[in-house]
Amino acid sequence: MVSRRSVLVLGGVGAGALALPAVAAGAAYADAGADARAIELPAPTGRRPVGTVDLHLVDPDRDDPFAPDRRPRELMVQLWYPALSAAGHRRARYASALVAADLEAGLPLTPGTVSAVRPHARIGAPAVPGALPLLLLGHGRQGGRGNCTALAEELASYGYLVAAPDHTYDAALVEFPDGRVVRGVLPDEPPDWDVQERLEIAARVGDLRFLATVLTHRHGSWPVGDPGRIGVLGHSMGGSAAAEVLRVDPRFRAALGLDAAFFGSAVPDLGLDRPYLLLTALEDHDTWRRWRDHQRGWARQLRARGSGHLTYTDLPHFAAEGGLPASWPADWYAELLGTIAPARSTGIIRTYTRAFFDRFLLGRPSPLLDSASQRFPEVEFRWSHDGRTALGE
Repeated sequence: MVSRRSVLVLGGVGAGALALPAVAAGAAYADAGADARAIELPAPTGRRPVGTVDLHLVDPDRDDPFAPDRRPRELMVQLWYPALSAAGHRRARYASALVAADLEAGLPLTPGTVSAVRPHARIGAPAVPGALPLLLLGHGRQGGRGNCTALAEELASYGYLVAAPDHTYDAALVEFPDGRVVRGVLPDEPPDWDVQERLEIAARVGDLRFLATVLTHRHGSWPVGDPGRIGVLGHSMGGSAAAEVLRVDPRFRAALGLDAAFFGSAVPDLGLDRPYLLLTALEDHDTWRRWRDHQRGWARQLRARGSGHLTYTDLPHFAAEGGLPASWPADWYAELLGTIAPARSTGIIRTYTRAFFDRFLLGRPSPLLDSASQRFPEVEFRWSHDGRTALGE
């Protein structure tokens, strides 16, 4: 059994994300010489084609808390956005060759697996005009900005500008345009988890606040976000940071956590005054119980039965093809990746995420968030609170 702290803290889909035993690890490499076939991520269902672009951003007002020379904080960020047309623009890669190899070695997966994963966004496709509702998307601890690509593409196809940063020195590996490579430095077993988590969440919150500023002002040719319609979401520690930035920065209207405990944050003891949706694999957690006692704004805790912690990433779509079941103990694989078919779980996550942000950023209420649905019998309403909400509800 994987401990709850291990699952909820060490939740990234990057090298070293979980200290898993190398059971039959060689099996994952048995077909290394075989030609990798294309592994299609689920296509976005919105009416717009999706464009994507990478940005290199520097925050001159903030020293990097993890850099050995205390240089200004640097981030690599991927944007997904609704495009006018995809014609003439090539399909994006899921990850660079270096990031793909790092991910394959860390899990482990058959070499070539990640390179075979095919997103749907088109590089540099022209964006629809005007300011777009902005969603900031955070990865899990030791993960990376592309871990929830299928979700990002879905949201972009419905009109959202989605921005996912690599949290430098937290992400497993970050490549900068000048060729520098920065690997994650977070300890697997810090002497004091509470101190470490506060440090990590503070850095992530600083990144998110910086992005909210930069991406709502036109600085270049990339799309611009609407400063009055900003949301934030994240997987695992990314969801912890989403909750904390919602607490401290009034520009954020709503936040969503994907199987995210409230580590490194004051949210469990202070609650939130704005909407927060928690989608979980676990039935309950101490930080969730404390948060429920203090929550003031609209909130839901929904559990998808049969999901696992990594169900909320793209990994289920290529884990089996990459030989991961032969490398992980069967009970751990089921607990972490869940037992729901990947296409079904992605459909659930996409639908509830979009319904939430449509409601609180766009003013489009959905009955899906008010009670159990026959369309999604896997989704269990664990807790509901109807507090003061956004957009006059």
